[in-house]
Amino acid sequence: MSTTEIFLLAMLLIFVVPFLVWRLGRTDYIAPLAIVQIIMGIVLGPGVMGAVFPEYHKFVFNPDVVKTLNGIAQWGVMLFVMLAGIELDLKKVWQFRGESATTAGLSLGMPLLFGCAAAFLLLGYQGWIGPKAASWQFLLGTGMACAVTALPVLVLLMEKLEILRQPMGQRILRYASLDDVAIWGVLALIMLDWERIGRQAGFLAAFTVLTFVFRRLMARLEESDRWYVALIWLIACGFGADWAGLHFMVGAFLAGVVMDADWFGRDKLDALFKNVLLVLMPVFFLSTGLRTKWDMGGYAVFFAGGLLLLASVAGKLAGAHIAGRLLRWKSGEATIIGWLLQTKGLIEIIFANILLDKGIITSETFTALLLMAVGSTMLTVPFVHPRLNRQEHRALVEQASS
Repeated sequence: MSTTEIFLLAMLLIFVVPFLVWRLGRTDYIAPLAIVQIIMGIVLGPGVMGAVFPEYHKFVFNPDVVKTLNGIAQWGVMLFVMLAGIELDLKKVWQFRGESATTAGLSLGMPLLFGCAAAFLLLGYQGWIGPKAASWQFLLGTGMACAVTALPVLVLLMEKLEILRQPMGQRILRYASLDDVAIWGVLALIMLDWERIGRQAGFLAAFTVLTFVFRRLMARLEESDRWYVALIWLIACGFGADWAGLHFMVGAFLAGVVMDADWFGRDKLDALFKNVLLVLMPVFFLSTGLRTKWDMGGYAVFFAGGLLLLASVAGKLAGAHIAGRLLRWKSGEATIIGWLLQTKGLIEIIFANILLDKGIITSETFTALLLMAVGSTMLTVPFVHPRLNRQEHRALVEQASS
């Protein structure tokens, strides 16, 4: 077969297999299509399919095909991260800054501490810390991976639970938005390269100045022109960040965070988000799956994944319950908010990809973080849905008695 034919065969696998599993298995309650695509990316990777059918795997996912897939994946994930940045409503966060800062700080700080403790345990064994990492980078990077809240996936899950437009849903969005800003800030700190500190300072200074120019330009353009200029801005920011050693996805997030959703229209942004998930992100999930490795043995990787999942869930729940007591939330709210905020999904996988690219973690640690992200997201709806029903029932009883 020609390279084009093999590439199309790989694309068939990427789109057909997850869709059939999701549709025929009716997994939507536990695992939305995006999560099934992530799992199938792992299954189609070298750890599973490559071990069972090594020759077929090498034939389909040969270096030329993988390079093409990686190019599509990089563009898709840049768009996705930019949209996640646009999704942040910093004005709303500022309006409720006291409550938002308290909750976001605790829901980020507690799982960060738990995650750093888990990473410290892994640090005692060979094969987990990356070849280019200092110990503090590994601890902070792994700990922050446990503290991530996947804002785009959180939006999808809250839509499914029908609480996105309710007061609780809007509160959770504010907390997750603040956490997102902090996460990317910490990532930039981890990525600091003292040999490139001049470049990084230059990039941030140029970004700050150009942001004012860009925002003034966008305000004067017609909506049809704004989309094209936004993509140019995205590419320029991604290139600048990568050139400075911060990683192109940090640039993509910064590009989105300085844009206003009002420039494009909520409906059109939602449509683009869904189209990126439909058309491009499945390729990213597959390219992510191709990076999973089980060289240390499946048991060790699964143990590490379970340890990190425990740190993530326990940390988020602890942070939410402390915030609930300080802010005097209603009974049951802290558990619901904690479970929703521990949703990892795509942002954690993107975060782990960056750590792997920069040599801060190994492929085995990356695989453990990937398993943690999948487990975290799959647990959310089964744990939250019955608690929401009980809370609604309690509210109805209280309303009737009053």
